[in-house]
Amino acid sequence: MPTTRRQFLSLAGSVTAAGAIPIVTLRPVEATPAMLTTAIRNIVGEAQIRTGKVKLDIPPLVENGNTVPMTVSVASPMTADDYVKTIHVFNEKNPQPNIGNFHLGPSSGRAQVSTRIRLADSQKVVAIARLSDDTFWQVAADVVVTLAACTEEIN
Repeated sequence: MPTTRRQFLSLAGSVTAAGAIPIVTLRPVEATPAMLTTAIRNIVGEAQIRTGKVKLDIPPLVENGNTVPMTVSVASPMTADDYVKTIHVFNEKNPQPNIGNFHLGPSSGRAQVSTRIRLADSQKVVAIARLSDDTFWQVAADVVVTLAACTEEIN
């Protein structure tokens, strides 16, 4: 039986309407300290995280959370035998706890990354460096944000 124009248009309209329905995934508006711990454990596994070697330059008081300057540097000679493999930056309260992952190597010159980040609220920012000997080093800083970012009103 041939398809009529009316049946075709009805079917095409149904497919279009079904495609326009948004797929909603529910996740918390902000991360929790437990989500921060989980995100860090996903990167380091069960390895011990030591304090030191990593320096996090971020303002302690930020007027606007939409653009927060941040520099992470690691004390490393960056030679073929001793270098920084990765730098990971995490936050405590943004919708996504992992801000960024930066991959380095001996030819990077120096172990330093600078960028701007968004912060949803006053929170702790953690930077973790993985060295070539597979040790992990961290530093944390508390940042007070007066005008929050990463927030959208849902109507």
